[in-house]
Amino acid sequence: MYKLREWIDPDKLDWHWLSENPAAIHLLEANPDKIDWPGLSTNPAAIHLLEANLDNIDWHWLSENPAAIHLLEANPDKIDWPWLSENPAAIHLLEANLDKIDWPWLSENPAAIHLLEANLDKIDWFWLSTNPAAIHLLEQNPDKICWTSLSGNPAAIHLLEQHPYKIHWHGLSTNPAAIHLLEANLDKISWPRLSENPAAIHLLEQHTDKINWVLLSKNPGIFVYDYEAMRTSRAGLHEELMQNRFHPRNLPLCAGWGFETGFQAEGE
Repeated sequence: MYKLREWIDPDKLDWHWLSENPAAIHLLEANPDKIDWPGLSTNPAAIHLLEANLDNIDWHWLSENPAAIHLLEANPDKIDWPWLSENPAAIHLLEANLDKIDWPWLSENPAAIHLLEANLDKIDWFWLSTNPAAIHLLEQNPDKICWTSLSGNPAAIHLLEQHPYKIHWHGLSTNPAAIHLLEANLDKISWPRLSENPAAIHLLEQHTDKINWVLLSKNPGIFVYDYEAMRTSRAGLHEELMQNRFHPRNLPLCAGWGFETGFQAEGE
């Protein structure tokens, strides 16, 4: 269970991007009239809502949702193959339909490295540079790296640190592994793009005047665990568990725990 951080103004948030936010499910469930269904169709945490509202699904966007493979397999005529090509959970479908693959989109799919290695001539190096599983291919082909897209790749920090003058700060601002670089170069940050970065919440809280609230809406870092709600929701379960564990029939199982054992189990 999550709740918004205290400094987040809910009236500034955008429901399209909230609908894509996997940490926002409780808000979406409480405000079904505000759900943006294309956005929700991409949300891997929203499968129960999508299954209950099949008529509202946007199959174009659902095709990139890694949690929706069962729905896509059951509706192959509705699959959008270019978007499916970037879905890491869809490799078995892509391998069985090689003629339908969109190679630029596949180039950013971390589960598709074996297909990309076997088809180097089909790689789109712009999109491959975003792929965290493709670092070895990029290191083998440094002349083909797109530094703009590489700057957002969380697995490429060592390359970016080795080539600081090639960093694209607009892209780096989205990179959750680059917080140390961003903290050391506040004047180079793209604050709209930083608003998407789940690792940058502390920076955004310190500079709320620079936040792009629309893009912040997709950031799961705007939510924290609601421990009070968790305790409340589990109160009945805890009571039931205690009643079960400490029922007289179970007390002999506690022998040696330091409890007084002058009792008999039921039936004895």
